[in-house]
Amino acid sequence: MKLSSLSVFFPFWNEQDNIENVVENALKVVDQIADKWEIIIVDDGSEDKTLEKAQKLAKLHKNIVVVSHTPNRGYGAALKEGFSHARYEYVVFNDGDGQFDFSEVTKFADKIQSCDLVIGYRKKRQDHLMRHILMNLLKIWDFMLFRLHVRDIDCGFKMFRKTALDSIGTLRSEGAMITTEILVKAKRKKLKMGEVEVSHFRRKHGSSTGGNIPVVMRAMLESLMLYWDIHNKRF
Repeated sequence: MKLSSLSVFFPFWNEQDNIENVVENALKVVDQIADKWEIIIVDDGSEDKTLEKAQKLAKLHKNIVVVSHTPNRGYGAALKEGFSHARYEYVVFNDGDGQFDFSEVTKFADKIQSCDLVIGYRKKRQDHLMRHILMNLLKIWDFMLFRLHVRDIDCGFKMFRKTALDSIGTLRSEGAMITTEILVKAKRKKLKMGEVEVSHFRRKHGSSTGGNIPVVMRAMLESLMLYWDIHNKRF
């Protein structure tokens, strides 16, 4: 199914060795799935050459936009930048670490016709053991606090109707809990969620920070803040 218009964005933090391949792979696909499109590169305060390479890509391709903030604020902040700058009817984000095959966006384009948002779930997660453990703990944690159950909460491949994002409203989380916040608010708004299976690959360059203790602690704090907001009817 070809979409009328599509905003694609990628969050990057210190991904100088991945950014060109990730964006170029998307460029091979977007014309096939959308009549009108844009690619938004979100640089989350990178300390390497990520921003420099992003700006070069934008000079080569008129449909590429670069958004950058300093200092590094976190995954949630990067996603919020992408959402706020997206202009088109459908919005898809994909992590910038090169662990997904962007050509599988066609699955999302088909599914979104009957949904408000579509969530990817990894067929076989290619991460180290600690990330697997943390994912399962997050699923338990989110079910206990929010009665939220999806196959792969933190999969970095999701598509939305722009109207669904408008309905979800302002997002508070700046860190990894952003995906839980999005899905909890979507559930409370009774938005229709679909799920599609996606491939997942080992990271070839750079390193993940998702299992770092500060990241985990921040996520727990943000989840408690979200729980407080819900039960005090702040949204």
